Amino acid sequence: MPLRLLCSLLLLFSFQVNANLLEDLRSGSSLIIMRHADAPGFSDPPGYRLNDCATQRNLGEYGRKQAAEVGQWLTSQGIAEARVFSSPWCRCMDTASLLNKGKVVSEPSLGSFFEEMSRGDKQTRELEAFIQKQLASGNKTPLILVSHQVNIRAFTGASVGSGQMLLVKVNKQGQAISHRPIP
Repeated sequence: MPLRLLCSLLLLFSFQVNANLLEDLRSGSSLIIMRHADAPGFSDPPGYRLNDCATQRNLGEYGRKQAAEVGQWLTSQGIAEARVFSSPWCRCMDTASLLNKGKVVSEPSLGSFFEEMSRGDKQTRELEAFIQKQLASGNKTPLILVSHQVNIRAFTGASVGSGQMLLVKVNKQGQAISHRPIP
């Protein structure tokens, strides 16, 4: 198969997979969850403080570019604005802001529990309750959540790389019932 034809088919498939993204997000049963963009390093430095970005692992230049490009892609899919909630960690808040989809609100249930994995089950239930409340509000503006790998894995069962997103379908209790990577 010639490369040009293969590229055309992949582009067509990609368009069809994402063609209903905005529709899915307005359904009241789907949302986007995104891992923060690239932040060089691993975990946070000892003694970090949530209210002091200088003490945390933060986005690098590539991560800032990555987050802005994801925001541009979302715009190309018809998502000009969204209800955006983020983990209080600076790398997540910065990622969410760089999406350029509206005001970003810090949400504790999206905060990392990497250093206290025993909090995972409780915090995931809190996230599900938060999602249930958001989707039950009847607001059809797309819902975008920015969090951490451990949180996303606990919520969906999927591992995602930095800057990657999942479209998640949830039940009425806010629990993930299916997901797929986007774009």
